[in-house]
Amino acid sequence: MGEVRKPSIGEVLVVLIAFLVVVFSFVAIYDLPIQLALFISWFIVIALGLRLGYSYADLEDGIKDGIREGLGAIFILIAVGALIGTWISGGIIGTLIYYGLAIIHPSIFLLATLIITSLTSLATGTSWGSAGTSGIAMMGIGAGFGYPLPLVAGAVLSGVYFGDKLSPLSDSTNLTASMCKIDVIEHVRSMIYLIVPAWVISGILYTVVGFTMDVGTAPEEIARVEEYMQVMQEYFVVNPAMLIPAVVVIALLILRKPPVASIAFGSLLGVIWATLFQGMNFFEALGTAYDGFAIDTGVEFIDDLLSRGGIYEMLSSIAVIMFGLGFGGLLEKIGALRVIVEKVAFLFSNQGRASIGSIIVGVMGNMFGSAMYVSLIVPPKIMQGSYDELKLKRTVLSRNSEVGGTLTSAMVPWSDNGIFMATLLGVSVFEYIPFMWLALISILLSIIYGYTGMFMWKTEEADN
Repeated sequence: MGEVRKPSIGEVLVVLIAFLVVVFSFVAIYDLPIQLALFISWFIVIALGLRLGYSYADLEDGIKDGIREGLGAIFILIAVGALIGTWISGGIIGTLIYYGLAIIHPSIFLLATLIITSLTSLATGTSWGSAGTSGIAMMGIGAGFGYPLPLVAGAVLSGVYFGDKLSPLSDSTNLTASMCKIDVIEHVRSMIYLIVPAWVISGILYTVVGFTMDVGTAPEEIARVEEYMQVMQEYFVVNPAMLIPAVVVIALLILRKPPVASIAFGSLLGVIWATLFQGMNFFEALGTAYDGFAIDTGVEFIDDLLSRGGIYEMLSSIAVIMFGLGFGGLLEKIGALRVIVEKVAFLFSNQGRASIGSIIVGVMGNMFGSAMYVSLIVPPKIMQGSYDELKLKRTVLSRNSEVGGTLTSAMVPWSDNGIFMATLLGVSVFEYIPFMWLALISILLSIIYGYTGMFMWKTEEADN
């Protein structure tokens, strides 16, 4: 490899605009797979890399490095796919839906969704696993009560990301703390000052909406609830013993056992439960870990909700993640995002602007890296200089990195979280974004804190 040079801001902008044009045209105009758009985008960056003096082999190494950094997410996605398939076949999801319809009052359903998914995610440390279990159940219950599914999806996402951000078990929480060079407990304490107020405000909003929508009381809605419950009892054995696998998996994750192994063990329990309680052949039940579960009840929504899961269903999302990570690795290799930040670094001259900058860089990580892991790695690398100059503690950097990275990850249709959540919940990204109130309120609070100085802690050097 000969001498290489940094890209100019013009070159970087041309590449990023070309990327957005390709992705948008493929998805919105030509109805072509997002995976193909991301794959083609590799070669747009490779062309610039060759122009800058990199060898093709070096650029390919950048792709490999980017994918390697996100392998943890891919492993969890595989395990979650298996878990969903076997937990549906084992009657675990059906039991959750049945008891939810029987116990939860329609008026407080949205608040209950927020609380239940928050507790699940807080205990397990995984937003994906929580969405794939309690999240799916709450979507079914909400549909039974007559709630708009985008609104229910927003409450589910608010809950799963709340718990994920306060759980020391979360891989993204640990990654952020590591990138900012602070202890994970320090990071969680910093997040409390932001995410708890956002959660309380979101809870109030979901409660108010629940009481004003007048759902679950009309004769047709009561009949639908009864129909859903009857279907669950007809096609699955429903009793408290069906919830044992969920309790076991949550306990394993609380005990800080490896997430992939814990979720995979939960999948095995789902297979055993399907064999012992649901009357399935063991090998047929085992097959649902890969192929997912299919059911034909004659109730269209229930069939759509429960005919899913399996590793096979996740392969498309895995491809998106791999292509996205490779694209992010290429941008990192040629230093594209660093060039942009260097050019606008003067804008981050005060606490408020630094907060906005962290959020923007996190969003850019999701948009151009197509993965939450990229969005959590990039902001600390790029923004730490500005925070150090402002004498702000790294806990402030880590908190704002989470806001821009994790909490916006499901808002990008081609990101790993956007693809996963939209596929899982059956609601498009653009439909549920307006109802992701926890994320939207957290962004607003982060900016308010920056400009008011609230909870913007200074280093000891600045205090002296």
